[in-house]
Amino acid sequence: MLLAVTLVVRPGPVDGWLSSAPTTPPPGTPAPDPTPTPVLLAAPTDGTAPTAEGVKAAIGPLVTAPALGPQVNVSVVDAATGTSLYERNADTMTTPASTTKVLTAATVLAARGPAYRLTTRAVAGNAPGEVVLVGGGDPTLSVDADGQFPGAARLDKLAAQVKKALGGTKPAKVVIDTSLYAGKETAVGWDGDVIGGGQVARIQALMTNAGRIEPVHNEFGGDPRFSDPALAAGKAFARRLGVPTGAVTRGTAPAAPAQAASSAPTTAAAPGTELGKVESPPLVHVIDWMLQQSDNVIAEAMGRQVALAAGEEASFDGAAKAMVAKLAELGLPADEANLYDASGLSRHNGISPKLLTDVLTLAAAGKHPELSSLFGGLPVAGWSGTLRTRFATPAPNRVGQGLVRAKTGSLTGVNTIAGEVVTRDGRLLVFAIMADATGASGAARQALDKIAAKLVTCGCQ
Repeated sequence: MLLAVTLVVRPGPVDGWLSSAPTTPPPGTPAPDPTPTPVLLAAPTDGTAPTAEGVKAAIGPLVTAPALGPQVNVSVVDAATGTSLYERNADTMTTPASTTKVLTAATVLAARGPAYRLTTRAVAGNAPGEVVLVGGGDPTLSVDADGQFPGAARLDKLAAQVKKALGGTKPAKVVIDTSLYAGKETAVGWDGDVIGGGQVARIQALMTNAGRIEPVHNEFGGDPRFSDPALAAGKAFARRLGVPTGAVTRGTAPAAPAQAASSAPTTAAAPGTELGKVESPPLVHVIDWMLQQSDNVIAEAMGRQVALAAGEEASFDGAAKAMVAKLAELGLPADEANLYDASGLSRHNGISPKLLTDVLTLAAAGKHPELSSLFGGLPVAGWSGTLRTRFATPAPNRVGQGLVRAKTGSLTGVNTIAGEVVTRDGRLLVFAIMADATGASGAARQALDKIAAKLVTCGCQ
């Protein structure tokens, strides 16, 4: 089974609205709903397969474009058969930038499953009126309805649960518990300006809107982040409980009380008693947001979920260890990944193009249905996410719009792309193109797009 998204067409209802010959139903007969047409059609599996010679002739000259620099490593694979169609240093570990998130998506989906939800809890503290907000590693948590991520869990709803559970006891203090995560809050290999520039926040187990001060994602430039996301979330929660923000401290939640021997009512909740909880949307949606927006904070949270599922420490090191182990468990060449983070911000990361295409091929094969969910989050050329404005210039690149679905990666001097493409003959290919010694990013991105666009137009027999 191949799972892919290929081309953009006009939706059925819109087609009806624009029709030059509208129809009128008989009097008294309800007008039927128009039959929708898929916006993104699934790739057929029986298209004519390209040959390795044909692909080499088509894209070989393009991978040496000056804009891509001297270090360009490539893998192109026929997704239906797993046959390699083009390799250029395909086993060489290369600085991946955000194409690292392809591995993050695959490993967390394998470790947790698409339906898994992240839980943020509030429990009773050691003193009457003390409420402990326990971070559950949900970076999509929102303060209220005005959030960055649709359908996110909300602190205002959690506060309402707490007030109800406390009954006549007035909240007086908020304690924030971020003990789920361990280790440093920034990774080895991060550039010094990534937090100040708003590309990421300090990685903590409690935050709202992935650490953003305002729930807004800027396509160009970073999104300003709280210097202490957990404390900011604690203060936002306190305001909704009617607690002064000065009464927010750090601590650890008491252990849950043993089951009471008697059902007699008590005047106050015992320390550790759960007062409320809110859950994130299913993990598949969180992964979609991570891939579409290339959200670095979500990626680091997902890496820690892989670690927690494996019984490892929820840290950068624990996540890297667990992700590599999960790749090996899936039968992938895990020795072709050297990870220092899960987002790709670390310049110390190394991933081979072949590992990326192996992951995509496995996800498309249907043998691990949970992995197929990552395709729904890959940006579509000219349509969504980090590819929304790509494949626009030069004009020949536009042929890739709607037909290329891929994760991009960019650091200064690093430009990569990995995903899927459907050829003019209807064959699904997966590819990874990685250049980590490029010049200007704009020219390098256009050169990468040109290669993917050539695969679209190339029969390559």
